Amino acid sequence: MTTVPPETTPADPLDTGAEPPGGRAGRRGPAARWALLHADPEAGMSTAEYAVGTVAACAFAAVLYRVVTGGSVVTALGDLVSSALQVLS
Repeated sequence: MTTVPPETTPADPLDTGAEPPGGRAGRRGPAARWALLHADPEAGMSTAEYAVGTVAACAFAAVLYRVVTGGSVVTALGDLVSSALQVLS
């Protein structure tokens, strides 16, 4: 396998520009695909990480909803709007 200069490196790390034996251009075997998947194990989030992120976002939204709809926040926002309207009139 020859190395390609960095400025012309293909986007696909397994694509060397040469056609594989048998004339199957653009196709890879299972071993090559497996190697590509394990080349960078931290490339993306797994399903479990997505689930934890989704639960955390929902919990944050619930807390924020409770804070914003609480009596003190609604009163403070009402006072702020009233004060702004009095300044304008």
